[in-house]
Amino acid sequence: MSSELPYALDASTPLAPEELAVLRAQYDKERAAGHVTVQSKFNLAWGLVKDGRRERVVEGVSLLGEIYRAEPLRRRECLYYLALGHYKLGNFDDAKRFNDLLLAKEPNNLQAQSLSQLIERGVAKEGYVGLALVGGAAALGGLLIAGLMRGRGRR
Repeated sequence: MSSELPYALDASTPLAPEELAVLRAQYDKERAAGHVTVQSKFNLAWGLVKDGRRERVVEGVSLLGEIYRAEPLRRRECLYYLALGHYKLGNFDDAKRFNDLLLAKEPNNLQAQSLSQLIERGVAKEGYVGLALVGGAAALGGLLIAGLMRGRGRR
């Protein structure tokens, strides 16, 4: 993937565990003190979205969503990582929506252009899987009906 789409390398490059631990410790320290800065929240969300574990990506997307809703001046910087997080979770409609918002603001953004290609591939792959499932279900249904018809004919 990275050789074809070098600007989407973030999609497959997690932080080292110790790097993520530093971001988590800062966030937890601020939360314990009663006030988490937007920057600490963003930094943790960024690290979580880059992770390979689904539950961490979900948490990162949630944090980014909070920032996006609460901090209008920080929305633009959230867009790419919201799109990336949703892409990694297989939420291609949401990924496309956030990525398109970013591309509308920054049409020459190479990361967003590259991510757009990945999203389109994901949508196409999902479509092929859906078609295969529908085809398999139709074939199974046909076999069941044929079996029932054959069984009735023997009576």
